Amino acid sequence: MADYIGSVAAFLTTASFLPQAILVLRTRNTEGLSLIMYAMFTAGITCWLVYGLMIQSLPITVANAITVVLAAIILSIKIRNTVTARRGHSEPLI
Repeated sequence: MADYIGSVAAFLTTASFLPQAILVLRTRNTEGLSLIMYAMFTAGITCWLVYGLMIQSLPITVANAITVVLAAIILSIKIRNTVTARRGHSEPLI
């Protein structure tokens, strides 16, 4: 039963992240996203992935593996946009 609940929770939290990821991937617009928040989020998800591997929990491992890939892509786009902004464009730095 615990694995079932964990699987449902993993699916819902990963699925809830998909609309934001798809929007950023499609538009490349990260103006409304905080660089610090996304860096912390990606680090936290990476820790959850390592934790899932350590305790050999398939729901935690799979959900966080998917989310860390998407979060890392968004973080890299945000970093690129921030660097571009520092060169004189309009993207906020934080």
